[in-house]
Amino acid sequence: MINYSKATILKIFLLWSVTLFTFCKKDNSPIVPDGSYPQYGTRFNQVPDPEDAIIYQVNLRAFSEEGTFKGVTARMDSIKALGVNVVYLMPVNPIGKLNKAEGLGSPYAVKDYKEVNPELGNLDDLRALVNAAHEREMAVILDWVAGHTAWDNAWISNKSWYQQDASGNIIQPAGTNWSDVAALDYTNQEMRTSMIDAMKYWIFSANIDGFRCDAADYVPFDFWKEANDALKNISNRKLFMIAEGARANHFKAGFPMVYGFGYYAALENKVFRNGNSVTLLQEQNTSEYASALPGSHVIRYITNHDVYHTDGSPINLYGGKFGSLAAFLVTAYMKGVPMIYTGQEVGSTRSMDFFYRTPIDWSKNPDMTAAYKKIISFRKNSDAVKRGDLAVYHNDDVAAFTKSTSKEKVFVIASLRGNNTTFTVPVEHRGIWKNAFTGASVTLNNQVFFQPYQYMVLTK
Repeated sequence: MINYSKATILKIFLLWSVTLFTFCKKDNSPIVPDGSYPQYGTRFNQVPDPEDAIIYQVNLRAFSEEGTFKGVTARMDSIKALGVNVVYLMPVNPIGKLNKAEGLGSPYAVKDYKEVNPELGNLDDLRALVNAAHEREMAVILDWVAGHTAWDNAWISNKSWYQQDASGNIIQPAGTNWSDVAALDYTNQEMRTSMIDAMKYWIFSANIDGFRCDAADYVPFDFWKEANDALKNISNRKLFMIAEGARANHFKAGFPMVYGFGYYAALENKVFRNGNSVTLLQEQNTSEYASALPGSHVIRYITNHDVYHTDGSPINLYGGKFGSLAAFLVTAYMKGVPMIYTGQEVGSTRSMDFFYRTPIDWSKNPDMTAAYKKIISFRKNSDAVKRGDLAVYHNDDVAAFTKSTSKEKVFVIASLRGNNTTFTVPVEHRGIWKNAFTGASVTLNNQVFFQPYQYMVLTK
């Protein structure tokens, strides 16, 4: 019998463990423990709270002539000048070629969760973009596609990682026409672990600050809870997390922000397109915040990549430049976290199909850009707008509400009609106010008469 020292026995055990792990581990499903990725760059310590956030969604194929990371980095000062503090990039991963969608393919058909789409540049280009944003005190989040992959993603060799029909064939997401992607099966723990690992990879390797989680309603609650818990355990990181979903339990899963699908539908379809009462907007506030937890919020928008593609530009949806500005003002101030989409601030009306490269003309409508800057600047500097108590006084044609703290009261009145309208001022709000944008004194009597899409923001 051979007598080994304790040190020798320990070395043999460790060698056996590493060898066993190497043989058992699948090459295309690496599971990396926390901290195994080296941290690139310096952790960004100015990620805003939801109440303070102004989000800018970057359609990478439309943002510049080149359609690249470098094209975004070159215009980072313009994004900052709007008053933005969160830059949200649509998916940056390689796009699958098997069963590819039209044009250049959908950026939501992910071929590899840990690689950069060469159409956009390389990892160093993405890092340079993130660095440029951080230098300007803006966080960067990535669009994360967790519900499905491209058909030629390497994961597909693990058939048990995917949903299958009765014949054992991998399927596209149920109830959709998304034929370019294969639906993942979240009963498989190995796949779940690899998905979380891939999310961690970008936090460490590109120093990004969070994720906008695409089609979150297609992914089960328990995975989102597991993923959010795992990401929150990364030391010294404050992350900005959004669920693009309407399921009531997303807040409980750890998302501080969800999408306001109902608000957009009420604003665009009911109020503007069909002339229904503006009071419907407050009904959406009540509905969408019903399951909110302390610190939870709803993302508010008048357009994004999906609805611009299907419904058209804000200029066309909301009655022109003035109508779209009135819609944005109410959306940004009444309740929730405002999000702006590529080209919205210059009133772009060109087709912007994200399956193709469709560069924006940034020289259009400088007056509109100036109006956006004023609206955003006041919001950024007003605790009442960001955190104050909401009191609503809408009528059928005019959105009217106050946002109040113990130190500040803001009164917003905005006509959402393309004709002249009248608003009766509540007795308690009659008197002298100050124009929030010009500083001029304004006296409110019993009624205010508005021209089409006219608005005012008053403060005291």
